[in-house]
Amino acid sequence: MRYEQWLSSGSHFILKQWCNTTDRKFKKNANQLEVTQRKILSAILQSSTLAIENRVVNYEQFVNAFMPTRYSAWREDIHLYREEKRVLSNSKLIRFQPTSGSSEQIKFIPYTQQFLDELDQAVATWLASLYRKCPQLQLGTHYWSVSWLPESQREILKDKNLNDDSALLGFGKRILSKFTQAVPSNVAFASNADDALFATICYLVANRNLAMISVWSPTFALQLLDRLQNMHKEVMAVLATGSWGGRAVSLQQVKAPYCRYSAECLSMSMVDGQIDFKKLWPRLSLVSSWDTAGSKAWADALKARLPFVQFEGKGLWATEGVVTIPYQDQYPLAYQSHFYEFEYLEGEQRGQIVPSWKLKQGDIVSPIISSGNGLLRYCLDDCIRVTGFLEQVPCFEFLGRRFGVDLVGEKLAPETAQQLLSHLNQTQSKAISLLAIDTQQQTKPFYCVLFEGDIHHQIDHEYIDQILRQNFHYELARNLGQLDQPQIRKAENGWDAYKKLVMYDGIIEGNIKPEPLKKISLNSLAQL
Repeated sequence: MRYEQWLSSGSHFILKQWCNTTDRKFKKNANQLEVTQRKILSAILQSSTLAIENRVVNYEQFVNAFMPTRYSAWREDIHLYREEKRVLSNSKLIRFQPTSGSSEQIKFIPYTQQFLDELDQAVATWLASLYRKCPQLQLGTHYWSVSWLPESQREILKDKNLNDDSALLGFGKRILSKFTQAVPSNVAFASNADDALFATICYLVANRNLAMISVWSPTFALQLLDRLQNMHKEVMAVLATGSWGGRAVSLQQVKAPYCRYSAECLSMSMVDGQIDFKKLWPRLSLVSSWDTAGSKAWADALKARLPFVQFEGKGLWATEGVVTIPYQDQYPLAYQSHFYEFEYLEGEQRGQIVPSWKLKQGDIVSPIISSGNGLLRYCLDDCIRVTGFLEQVPCFEFLGRRFGVDLVGEKLAPETAQQLLSHLNQTQSKAISLLAIDTQQQTKPFYCVLFEGDIHHQIDHEYIDQILRQNFHYELARNLGQLDQPQIRKAENGWDAYKKLVMYDGIIEGNIKPEPLKKISLNSLAQL
């Protein structure tokens, strides 16, 4: 154990020095935003096959040559790229990362070496800030949640090296991070999500030096704590024997942790039937998760469960790239990573697109990124507000998705909802809208279909769930227990019922329009 602690501390020391080098560059260039961004764009254009074909070499030519895009514009090129019949970037292709689409059930984002180097700039700067904010992180291990795959994709994608979030780091930092991680990344390759979660919990309990828990959705962290509470006897059995027991087949790729002392510590941390997490993880110093928009209430619940640790919100990340990072209690643009533009969403400039150096405080915009993976002027469709500046670098607050709904990270789009409603209406039923129910911690959030009149006999919550599971991140959220099963409501007059629901949440009747996907509160749903 002492050797492992020494190896972890030594790795933290070297990792911190490397991250500080990137951080010094971040601080140094913060007053040269336009110069830095133009240099990054130049590097991207030099590797982009489309830019080379169109002889585009600077920003002025760039905006005239390419229109803003979404995944649908790249779908065919990426398909050919995957079949090695097309190249979007001259940078070495590392892998294709799966994620949810809007109308697409799944989309694949190319990860080239240049793109990973861009991400590494953001991760390293963020880590440097973390080490400053919480020096205790150097004294223990960290849990960074892996990029979980939904169960329907596990066999298809299991050999593609898609699940290790440490792969966002550069090679040297990635090697060092292995010695500082509390949970091996291959737990995500269990045959089902329940066993993957269980293995994660066992490794977290086995680790007496756990210093940080970093997840994306706070609901996932709450789920881990709840599962540990309910499964503590089974966890103790694994730690005491070093065997997965009845889960051995599913977890055959993962070595079971063996630590009798940790099993005893878990037993001793039980107080009146509840786990005292401070006793269980005495070195736990920081928890990080989303804490804005729809995640705020769940983040508050997570803070209440772990009141003895510091908390830090996440920056704005997507599979397609990074926009902001947590830094000195702000969320500045990760301006050393990709090239950024922003579409105005309000005011006289609504619809106009400007580069990052033209933004002003209070602007409400949506980010458009161009990066070293070959995707140019790619719209992320997030809504963010400029809250201030770090030198010349704009800082932001995440307000929510522009077009879709994101209760726990499932990212459902109106197109997905419309496909579901169209499918349901083929059965002679009349589906009015897919409602996303924000339960505000009263229970798990869920989706509900509002029908008018009679419903076809084959339609039930399982039937609706099966269709929605075709969405990558929805299936993942259901597998991990973050979303409850869908529900059904019906009314004699669907439009009147829809208006009643929306008006209860404060929308003026004259401003209501029928939408295939609508987020409402649980209290509003109770009015039906």
